Amino acid sequence: MITRPLDLASRLQKEPRNFDVLFYVNAGLLVLFFFLFGSRFVLAPGLGVDFRIPTLPGAAAGGAQTTSYISVLKNGQIFTNEGRLDIVQLREWLKAEAARYKQPAILIRADAAVTVSDLNEISSAAREAGFGQIVVAADPVRPKNP
Repeated sequence: MITRPLDLASRLQKEPRNFDVLFYVNAGLLVLFFFLFGSRFVLAPGLGVDFRIPTLPGAAAGGAQTTSYISVLKNGQIFTNEGRLDIVQLREWLKAEAARYKQPAILIRADAAVTVSDLNEISSAAREAGFGQIVVAADPVRPKNP
């Protein structure tokens, strides 16, 4: 009985003897591309699981459509759609963002543990940059179920 009628194994090319150099060249190019074209989002911290927006009565009534948004963590980290910024970089980002729109409005999504002084500093920077409307995110208070 014939088990290999086409005898394909005899028609295959032989395996190359050594690909070690090519492997190291490829690995080196990958590392080079990660350094040259790396993103600030790669391995960057994000909003954690414990991020909670504060609750306020009547929060839904103060809702408005905004053109930009930022997220502020309790440890002072500020995130925009371009990544993490410090307060100096945030001031420049706010100026550039306000210049993009006719009537700029910003939404500040701050963690419930962010201090009022930090919120005030960010709001003042936004007002100086030209934002006409500044909205601080809050969840409405929900009635407790009996």
